[in-house]
Amino acid sequence: MTSYLSRADLSVAAPIVEFAESALADSGRDADAFWAGASALIHDLVPRNAALLRRRDELQQRIDDFHRAHPGVPDKDAYRALLTEIGYLVPEPEHVAVTTENVDAELATMAGPQLVVPLLNARFAINAANARWGSLYDALYGTDAISQEGELAPGTEFNYTRAAEVVAWGREFLDEIAPLSEGTHRDATAYRVDAEGLVVDTADGERRLRDASGFVGYAGEADAPTAVLLVHNGLHAEIVIDRSGRIGTTDAAGVQDIILESAVTAILDLEDSVAAVDGDDKALGYRNWRGFMDGTLSETVTKGGRTFTRTLAADRTYNRTDGSEVTLPGRALLFVRNVGHLMRTDAVLDRDGEPIFEGILDAIMTALGTLPELEGPNAGRNSRTGSMYIVKPKMHGPEEVAFAAELFGRVEQLLGLPARTMKVGIMDEERRGEPRCCDRRGIRSGRVHQHGIPRPHRRRDPHLAARGSLPAQGRDQAAAVHEGVRRPQRRDRGRLRPRRARPDRQGHVGRARPHARHAAEEDRASPVRSIHCLGALADRRDPARPALPPGRSVRGARDARAAGRQRARRPARAPARG
Repeated sequence: MTSYLSRADLSVAAPIVEFAESALADSGRDADAFWAGASALIHDLVPRNAALLRRRDELQQRIDDFHRAHPGVPDKDAYRALLTEIGYLVPEPEHVAVTTENVDAELATMAGPQLVVPLLNARFAINAANARWGSLYDALYGTDAISQEGELAPGTEFNYTRAAEVVAWGREFLDEIAPLSEGTHRDATAYRVDAEGLVVDTADGERRLRDASGFVGYAGEADAPTAVLLVHNGLHAEIVIDRSGRIGTTDAAGVQDIILESAVTAILDLEDSVAAVDGDDKALGYRNWRGFMDGTLSETVTKGGRTFTRTLAADRTYNRTDGSEVTLPGRALLFVRNVGHLMRTDAVLDRDGEPIFEGILDAIMTALGTLPELEGPNAGRNSRTGSMYIVKPKMHGPEEVAFAAELFGRVEQLLGLPARTMKVGIMDEERRGEPRCCDRRGIRSGRVHQHGIPRPHRRRDPHLAARGSLPAQGRDQAAAVHEGVRRPQRRDRGRLRPRRARPDRQGHVGRARPHARHAAEEDRASPVRSIHCLGALADRRDPARPALPPGRSVRGARDARAAGRQRARRPARAPARG
């Protein structure tokens, strides 16, 4: 039974009140003024949100009527005329200009993988944030990117022959991203730094990088660095040097590993991959988001009788040749995915005792949780440009996008944030609104995602160029939302799509339910995958996850189990007659 507290003329679930008022106190904001402003915002925007959903129903009814009157494949011209007449298709604006300011490089100029992870699971979410940097050697050793046959078979013990093949692959990789003026990184016997930059010692003498700008900095002593930092296509690679390490002791140059800048962004999800059914669940998600923003989120994990605490990775600092320092983010740039316009939640009731729309609550509370990162001593921990990044899913056309932009503008006013602090990643569900959405959203958004966030496996690794991709590995469970997981809630009807079908609970129509499918996939998949072989594999990096036999992927194990089940279902053959 939900326990409510009265705030202004709202009834608010106690866990939401506890989260909000703790955040308000830490930021020095007045709680009474906040709740009064939140009430005004809610009572103004909830009716308009409901009107947008009624508009979906009206359009869907007209489309359904057309299909009933014209069964089979419709005439293209007649169908377009109908969609234009009812306002489903609207004219494109003559000119669209998106001039979003203060956007971080991870969105504006860098191309790299993006992870999606359920925000309610702190362990998964911390893993995703920390997946910005990971081991190339681990990724190569543990997958079939390198042959697993014969002497290269991983086996149960560490295979030094396989490791040598990994090292050779790594040297070829260095030759691609940081070629030498002469020779190859395979010939390196030492790496050091002088006033002119990186020096690579070989048996044939000193070598320099062909492009000196590819060297960024180093850690340790200049004449015997413990790390050398390179950059290629805007992404960094660190050569780890440790002559006492298992690999480094056998390497002529003492190279222990190559660490790649990997998942540069991550979406912490409050929508498809979670089942937040009440105020307790919503408050947990909001607290975890705030923990990311102030850097305090941690998770205690016990495995094999050993207990440890997982925390967020620190930033990485290197020395430049001129004596200055360069610091790189240790964590992915984080987005928070709010729910769409459809669902209502009883975590907050309006003055009439009616549940409010969950998307409005998410906008207010996730912005409140972002305050430690936007102001005060933790400012810049996530965004170095003072922005908050939100993914807003399941929107249908420019009117709904404009409503979302207005919602976030109102939240900025409520919390006293500069205009357009909250940047929105738009998910245009029906692939009909990109230029129109740009026209209506003004300059709040930096990108439009059509029909969903691009999945990590679709994003290409700029480091690897033509080398291809390694298989994802490191699977773990992730909570997912399916039909029936959420308890019945008050809602307005769902999605709009020009076909004759009824929407499911998530607003998807007919057999086209991409989010449910992806949620089912994420049920089996770790949110901290090694995407395109960037970074250490999750099963190797995560001490809380049961270790896989070297070289085995969960995908391969799953396929083997499936093959075993298929064999088990086959009828037994009669024994051969002699």
